[in-house]
Amino acid sequence: MIGKTEQEIELMREPNRIVRDCLNFVGERIHAGMTTKEIDELVYRFIKASDAEPSCLGYCGYPASACVSVNETVVHGIPDGRVLREGDIVSVDLCAYKNGYHGDGARTFAIGAVSAENEKLIRVTEECFFRGIEGLKAGTPLYDIGYRVQQHAEKNGFSVIRAYTGHGIGREMHEDPSVPNFGRKGTGMRLPVNTVICIEPMIAAGGFRVNVLDDGWTAVTRDGKCAAHYENTVVVREDGVEILTL
Repeated sequence: MIGKTEQEIELMREPNRIVRDCLNFVGERIHAGMTTKEIDELVYRFIKASDAEPSCLGYCGYPASACVSVNETVVHGIPDGRVLREGDIVSVDLCAYKNGYHGDGARTFAIGAVSAENEKLIRVTEECFFRGIEGLKAGTPLYDIGYRVQQHAEKNGFSVIRAYTGHGIGREMHEDPSVPNFGRKGTGMRLPVNTVICIEPMIAAGGFRVNVLDDGWTAVTRDGKCAAHYENTVVVREDGVEILTL
């Protein structure tokens, strides 16, 4: 059964609150001159201090507590000694595990003054999330979400990454259903009440095709153009959505 019970949703509130607060904590501290590894260390310490576990650490062998993706890296950037520079854009994707459940969220941050295109890319990617949840409630066809995301991204001259999707979440970090950021309106399963999903537009300034580097994780745009990422965990209710990570 995809829909969660009210008791399960209550247990999911705390890990999702930790994700929200950790992303805010990172956003207040991220700056030019720090390394992506230092961002990961901030995330690890914050989640552990919240009496939770970083879900990403060790997941399928992933070596860090956060995915830190710079510029042309779309998702799953492994934190290392790379130094952030003025004008970079940096996506931070993280998960926390507490009460037997996971929370998940992502934001893209501008490092100092960025180009007008990258400023627009970050803004439009966030807007795509909110377009995606317009009209979303129990009974909505799944692919209506991606249809709305895709329409808004392409209207603004950007493309939607196809290789990665949002997902259900709960006791496992990734559960059914997959939630694409593209699709045909009126198609897909009708979402049951209390479905908990991660909606996460990944939007590129150029084409949507990606390559995965030799580390098996880092996904970069094939054309080297920048990409942005914005994610929240939401509950599909009878009359709308509840966002657990805002």
